[in-house]
This record gives sequence, C-alpha cells and structure tokens, in this order.
Amino acid sequence: MAEKTGVPSPPEELALAGREFYRRGWVLGTSGNFSMLLARKPLRICVTASGMNKGDLDETNFLELDDDAEILQGFGKPSAETLIHLCIYRHLPKARSILHTHSVWGTILSDHFYEQGAIEIEGYEMLKGLSGITTHEHKEVVPIVDNSQDYIALSHVIENVLLENKGIHGVYLRRHGLYTWGETVADARRHIEIFEFLFEVLGRQIK
Repeated sequence: MAEKTGVPSPPEELALAGREFYRRGWVLGTSGNFSMLLARKPLRICVTASGMNKGDLDETNFLELDDDAEILQGFGKPSAETLIHLCIYRHLPKARSILHTHSVWGTILSDHFYEQGAIEIEGYEMLKGLSGITTHEHKEVVPIVDNSQDYIALSHVIENVLLENKGIHGVYLRRHGLYTWGETVADARRHIEIFEFLFEVLGRQIK
C-alpha cells in the first residue's frame, strides 16, 4: 500500500529518521530508539527493536506493541526504554511520535546543568522551530532526569516531570540522551534538529 500511494509506512518513516540521525552522529552504535503512535484506544505503538544499528534501519526492525509493552507484531525484543515511550504517550495527548537520541553536546550539557535541574535555552531564533513557539524571546526548559536502569521507576519520574512542566518539548536523561516528541514524525524530527543545533551552540560556550 505504501508503495502504491507513495506514503511511507510508520516503520519506513522512523527508519528514515534513524538513518539520518546516525549519519549526523546522534545515534551511534546501537543507541537511540524511535516510535510512532498507531492507536490510543487501545494504545498501540510502533517502536524500534532493541540492539539495532540505526544507520541500517529498515521497516523490518520495528515492533508493534500494546500498552503493556507486549509484542503484537514483529521480531526481536523491545527496548526497556519502551516504558518511557508509553509514559509520554499516556500523558501527552498530542504526541504521536517520540524520538530518542544520544548526542555528544547534549550529553555534555546534561552533566553541566544537572545541578540547575534543566537545560535552559533563551533568545535564539531557532527556538521558533519548536511547535507552538513564535518568538526568539521564548525560554525553553529541558528538564534533566537522573539516568537509571530501573525503567519502571524512571517512567514514573518522567511522568511527574511532564505533569510539573507543561508545554515542554523534551526531557533529558543525564549522561544518556534526549527524548522529544511531536504530532507527526516530521515534527519530532524537526524538534531533534532544533535541540541538537542549540545544544551545540550552548556547549561551545562552556569554558
């Protein structure tokens, strides 16, 4: 069907994003994971299988999961971080795609600003690339959350962050990576590009 209409399927859209992010150095090795919402009631998502090199992603590297992270279609193992994707979808009604990257500059900033509690970005024209932002005078806050291998507990922490910080476009796991989202895969990709540009700008100013 996708070939006849020219419209990429959800796995194809996510694979394209993954290959581009790998090329730009934001998901090296097997880092990062990407998802798209397929349905809300009942909740269904398409998400990358664990351990995949994002530079080689294709539509076969994705799983369809239910709201308990149980596999409905596909082959492989879902990442433990799937619980974070499910948490974000449950608490952000407009989110229909979530992308997670591991960049050098973001990792540096998550350490540098950890005690402050967030990466704060203000006064840059590129902020207008974030959904709903119309002026460079906007202050974007990216909360920093301590990383953990207990993803059940971590998803609860992120739930609280989302409830306490309305209107944010991303969350950073310290020394780990960025989660951002959008109403479409294209929106989420744009948010990644905006954040990664701004992270590098801020990072180059650190002395």
